[in-house]
Amino acid sequence: MPSTVNDVLFSEPSGRPNSLVQFAGAFAFLVIYLYFYVYLGGTSGTWVLAMALGAVLSGTAESLPIHRRKIAGTLRVASILTFVCLIAAIVLSPGIVTG
Repeated sequence: MPSTVNDVLFSEPSGRPNSLVQFAGAFAFLVIYLYFYVYLGGTSGTWVLAMALGAVLSGTAESLPIHRRKIAGTLRVASILTFVCLIAAIVLSPGIVTG
């Protein structure tokens, strides 16, 4: 019996609409980072770059051709690991977000 996680992570890429949403999210995170950097002196906005990286990895995974399932799955796993590392960093060092 195949694993549900394996079926979801290594499924066919969803296509252009989902990847555009992910890239738009990454763009929004980069705009938020620029706001932190310009108006607040770059004190506590570096966590937003990790969010943008995760969104870009996910968007790239969804924009690949249908026959690139393994590469899409690898990019999805990298995106999830990026977000998990960010959560771990926030738990271990809350100063990342609060400045």
